[in-house]
Amino acid sequence: MGMGPVQGRGPGGRRAPMAEINVTPLVDVMLVLLIIFMIAAPLMATGVPVNLPDSRAGALDQKDQPIMISIDGTGKVFLDDQEVLESTLAARLGDIAATRGHGKDAPQIFLRADRGLDYGRVMRVMGELNRAGLNKVALVTAGEDRS
Repeated sequence: MGMGPVQGRGPGGRRAPMAEINVTPLVDVMLVLLIIFMIAAPLMATGVPVNLPDSRAGALDQKDQPIMISIDGTGKVFLDDQEVLESTLAARLGDIAATRGHGKDAPQIFLRADRGLDYGRVMRVMGELNRAGLNKVALVTAGEDRS
């Protein structure tokens, strides 16, 4: 590319400018940026810190962006990254079902719950999801336990 000899001399005995661009440094920078974003993207995916249980189940294929419902260690419920009071949860889920569909056309719901929570607390949220007609619920875990 830019490594070969200069073809000739320009006017006045000077060398002609090199007409090729060396793209190797550009490729190096782009690869470093790619690696940085690959590492940083999963860290930014979830905003509510939840201590997820372990599972040996595989990952799910996704076409559309799922709705993330999180229940932290204190029992607070979050819809995506916004805290939702238990008294308004049913109304918010009803709004989602009305705008994005319910039953067969319902959006995918990812339910993340802290492993130390009471089973009844998680089931109350799942009951509200069922009542709203949002039945495509996936329980999120920490991943396969390889110990």
